[in-house]
Amino acid sequence: MKKAILVLFIVGTMVLGGCNNGVKENGGTMELNLSKGEKLVNVTWSDSNLWYLTKPMIENDKAERYEFKEKSNLGVSQGKVIIQEAK
Repeated sequence: MKKAILVLFIVGTMVLGGCNNGVKENGGTMELNLSKGEKLVNVTWSDSNLWYLTKPMIENDKAERYEFKEKSNLGVSQGKVIIQEAK
């Protein structure tokens, strides 16, 4: 349940794109590989900068892959940010 809420919150607060401003404004895909042992907590845009919050993984955590997708007002997918964790 917590994961579902986190994903909904993140998707709801992001304006997706990639390569920060260029892809945020024009669509596309951006990939972000977190450092080994980092767990994604939250991600958002602030102006043209992508900010992400991480915490150290604990023993039971598994590395996960997240895809955050933007959908325009016209219903067309515009951009995507892929975040990969590593254990």
